[in-house]
Amino acid sequence: MKVISIVGARPQLVKLAPIAAAFARTEHQHVIVHTGQHYDADLSDVFFSGLGIPDPDVHLGVGSGSHGAQTGAVLTALDPVLEAEQPDWVLVYGDTNSTIAGALSAVKQHLKVAHLEAGLRSFNRRMPEEHNRVLTDHCADLLLAPTAEAMRHLANEGLAERSRLAGDVMVDICLRIRDAVLAGEHPAPALPDGIDPGAPFLLATLHRPDNTDAPDRLAAIIKALGELPLPVALLAHPRLVAKAQLHGIELNQGSVRVGRPLPYAGLVAGVLASAGVVTDSGGLQKEAYLLDRVCTTIRPETEWVETLEDGWNHLVPDPHELSPQKWAELAVRSAPTTPHGAPYGEGTAARRVVELMEQATQRAAVPAQTAKAAHV
Repeated sequence: MKVISIVGARPQLVKLAPIAAAFARTEHQHVIVHTGQHYDADLSDVFFSGLGIPDPDVHLGVGSGSHGAQTGAVLTALDPVLEAEQPDWVLVYGDTNSTIAGALSAVKQHLKVAHLEAGLRSFNRRMPEEHNRVLTDHCADLLLAPTAEAMRHLANEGLAERSRLAGDVMVDICLRIRDAVLAGEHPAPALPDGIDPGAPFLLATLHRPDNTDAPDRLAAIIKALGELPLPVALLAHPRLVAKAQLHGIELNQGSVRVGRPLPYAGLVAGVLASAGVVTDSGGLQKEAYLLDRVCTTIRPETEWVETLEDGWNHLVPDPHELSPQKWAELAVRSAPTTPHGAPYGEGTAARRVVELMEQATQRAAVPAQTAKAAHV
C-alpha cells in the first residue's frame, strides 16, 4: 500500500508525527508532501526536527496568500505530484487550505482520499476551516473520525457508510511528549521575558481571523488579557504579530508578555507549567484538556465539545463584554475536582488509522478481483 500524506500547517505536522511512526513500523510506502502553507520556521521546521518526522519527500513551497490563491497554488503544484506518484491513498489532515486542495487534486485524478479528523463541526460558516472540513468529508472515500460525536455528525450528513471511528492521533503524540517532559527529557520551554515558570501564569495564543482582523476587537481582547491578575505568556502567531502591527496595537501591555511560538515539546511543557490556558486554537483546547489544565476559549463555539464537560473548557465569545471580575474568575479558575474521561482515545489512534486504511484497501480489492475473474 502506497500512501501520500499531505500536510502544510503546524497542527498537521503534529498529527503527522504519530502517523509517520505507525507507517514506519509496516512495509507500506509512506510519502510526505509538505505544501509550505506554514513556511515560518517556528511553525514548520522545528516540528520535523523536534518530533522526529522524516523530512518531506516533496516540498511545494506555496507560502502565504488569500484563501483562494493559497488553495489554488497548492492544487497547481500538487496535481503533477499525485499524477506521477499514483498512490493507493491520499491522506489529508484536519481542515486547512492544504486539506481541501489535497482532497480536490486527488478526487479529480480518481485517487482514493482518506480524511484524518473527519466529522468535526463548529457549525460556524464564518470559519474558513468549517468549509474546508465539510467539503473534504463529502468528497473523501474514508472518513477517519476522532470521536463518537464526529461519527454522529457524519451520519447526520449521510456519510455513515464511509465513516470509521479511529480515535484522535493528537492524543498519541501529546501523551508521549508529556511523559518525556515529565521525565526531564526536554529542556525548559523558552517562555517570554517576564514569565517565571516557577510562579503561576497563564499561557495564551490568538490567531483566528474573527479575533484578529477587526482592530477594535483585537484591541479589546488584548486589553482584557492585560487586565488579568496573573502574568500571561502570549505565544504570538505570525498572523497576530502582523495584524497587531497593521492596526497599531501594542501586544505587550498590562499582564501580557509576548514570546514566539514554541516547538511542540516546549508547548506541552509550557502548558504543564501553567495555571491554565487562554486561546482560540482548536488544538490547544484539546491539549490543555489532555494535560489537565483548564482552558478559556475566546470563541462562541468549539469543535471539541467534550472538553466543555465539567468546566475543563469554557467558551467566552468576547471577554471584553464581561466584567473584569467575571473575566478574571473564568480565566484563573481552578481545575475541576472530577477527573475527565478519555473521549479522544488512549493513545493508539495512529495504529488504528493504518489498520483502517489496510482494511479499506482489501475491501476495494475484492470487487476488482471478482470483476476480473468474471471477465476471464
